[in-house]
Order: sequence, then C-alpha cells, then structure tokens
Amino acid sequence: QVQLVESGGGLVQAGGSLRLSCAASGRTFVNYGMGWFRQAPGKEREFVAAISWSGGMTYYRNSVKGRFTISRDNAKSTGYLQMNSLQPEDTAVYYCAAAIVTYSLRENEYRYWGQGTQVTISS
Repeated sequence: QVQLVESGGGLVQAGGSLRLSCAASGRTFVNYGMGWFRQAPGKEREFVAAISWSGGMTYYRNSVKGRFTISRDNAKSTGYLQMNSLQPEDTAVYYCAAAIVTYSLRENEYRYWGQGTQVTISS
C-alpha cells in the first residue's frame, strides 16, 4: 500500500503560480511511476502529467505544456507539480497518483490516489 497526501492548493489570480506537493508513505516510493490528474466541476477526471520512477521521463497534456512542471524527490518520497501562468480553466481538484508500473500515461494503471487538493484560479 502507498498512501498519498496532496497539499499546496489554493486560490490565486490568473497568471499566478502554485506548487502542489504529494507526500507518499508506505511502500517504497521509488518503485512507482507518479502522475497528476485533475477534475473540474461537472467534468471527467483528466490526465495532467506523469513522471517515471527515476524522474528521467515526463509527459504533459498539451494544455499545460510549458506552464506546468512535474518532478519528484525520491529521497523525500515526495512528488511535485509546479504550475505557472495559471488560467481559470485550470480550476479543478488536483490528485496525485502512484502507478503499478514505473511510468504510465494510462489512468487505469494508477492504483493509489490521494484525496485531492482544490486549485481555484480567479479571472
């Protein structure tokens, strides 16, 4: 089992920045690929970014490329999502997740999920 706890969400104005953190406990964090997902009100949950176990591979949905950066510190068992140039359409609950493989872009390969953190962007 892996337990994940997100933090760092909040309310910011458009153009602002936030840094989300995802603290992991339980099984060895380094064994798992990590991803960030989000769910806006009335919408399906969607993939945002993924990072491999070593941090050597990353992938982003098109709408956040160049604005968001995913990273991880395996020594601290913590993942991060740096979000810059935030826009109202980024408003959502953001979830971190750990995959059953070392790198995944497939939501169904993410077994462990955090409780989510609210990100609200005002225009």
